[in-house]
Amino acid sequence: MSGGLRLFSIGDEGVAEITARGAVRERHLQDLVEANMEALPGVRFLASEYSTGARHRGRIDSLGLDENGAPVIVEYKRERGANVISQGLFYLSWLVDHRGEFQLLVRERLGKEAASQVLWSAPRVICIAENFTRYDLHAVHEMGRTIDLVTYRCFSDSLLTLETVASVQEPGTARRTAQQPARPAAPTSGESAEGSLAALREALHDTLLALGEDTQQVERQTYDAYRRLRNFACVVNTRRDAIVMYLKAGPDEFDLVDGFSRDVRGIGHHGTGDLEVRLRSRADLQRADEMVPPVVVGGLRAPRILVLGAARTIGGRAQVVPISCRGAICQKQPFGEVARAS
Repeated sequence: MSGGLRLFSIGDEGVAEITARGAVRERHLQDLVEANMEALPGVRFLASEYSTGARHRGRIDSLGLDENGAPVIVEYKRERGANVISQGLFYLSWLVDHRGEFQLLVRERLGKEAASQVLWSAPRVICIAENFTRYDLHAVHEMGRTIDLVTYRCFSDSLLTLETVASVQEPGTARRTAQQPARPAAPTSGESAEGSLAALREALHDTLLALGEDTQQVERQTYDAYRRLRNFACVVNTRRDAIVMYLKAGPDEFDLVDGFSRDVRGIGHHGTGDLEVRLRSRADLQRADEMVPPVVVGGLRAPRILVLGAARTIGGRAQVVPISCRGAICQKQPFGEVARAS
């Protein structure tokens, strides 16, 4: 199945469609993603072509750790992705049986602290291919594993698109779904301040999950992350005076309000995101509700268009710069914003 995205070049003589194509080689696609792991799937790179030993006789295309500390296997296929799904699940089975080996790798590459916080309750497989069939999309919902199916398209030699066509979470890894009943957001006259915030938190939870059936919740000790392929919001669960949420958005895109929202670039905090939002009332929730959809649709739910910057390389690998689209205006995001680790 394909999203049917079409790109056009706009010039003085009109518009010309840019023809889509697959990667020249599967390894070219892998090299590109591995050089931009944090900017593309939101994963910290650990290893390429990782051997599973003599017994399993396999090599994991890419191995990493996501924004919430979950182990990630990334498998690639130049064209259709039926085999890539079964390969990913085969390696996932190996991974959960070799936790000590994986944590040793994390310690060697990312340090002792990262190794001590690996989230084994939610290991993931990300499959990237030119296309998936409707049978693939149905099958991943029946497998009972956390799997993301991502399609890619190359347009000329300088443009790449990524689109998440399926995102499935392993049963039992989320607290509850949006369809289950939640307490009302409006407190009763006799409800305590703590009870009011609890009700507000439940309403925020429902708001975030209602953004799409593929939205997932990942629980950590200090925050709950809401994501599709990557986090788009993190809600801190250690505060009692307010609900603090961090959004994956550029603070410059919003009018910041003192006491409600602020720029936290360069400020350490739990979870991911550069825009902090504090909720203390139902009115705050309504204001936040207006901010979240642009974050999700503009950056993570719709197909992402990326410029391949040949001038910016690491080890000879091309770097990418996402194009930010707002209505009829599209512009390149600053490279420093894209490359900064969350």
